[in-house]
Amino acid sequence: MSDATAAGGARGALVIHLGPEELVIRKRYETLSIVNDILIGLWFIVGSFLFFSEATSYAATWLFVIGSVEMLIRPLIRFARHVHLRRFHPGESEAVAANDY
Repeated sequence: MSDATAAGGARGALVIHLGPEELVIRKRYETLSIVNDILIGLWFIVGSFLFFSEATSYAATWLFVIGSVEMLIRPLIRFARHVHLRRFHPGESEAVAANDY
């Protein structure tokens, strides 16, 4: 039995085994977008704290640049998702677009 079948029959599911537990990721693009959003928040929070000291302002500036680049990555993830859906499931991308993130 494959990992995808063991995870409830989800076609194309990504299964990561963590000891006796397993993490099943079914919506890869949504998961990627969420991870990207978390990283954006972390870069900006850490960067904000680093601006309290002049000695760390250079690092803070770079964290803000990294956060800004990741904000650009967000629409690229959405675009890749739409292209993927259109290529493998023509006609379904418009119906799924209502659940866009």
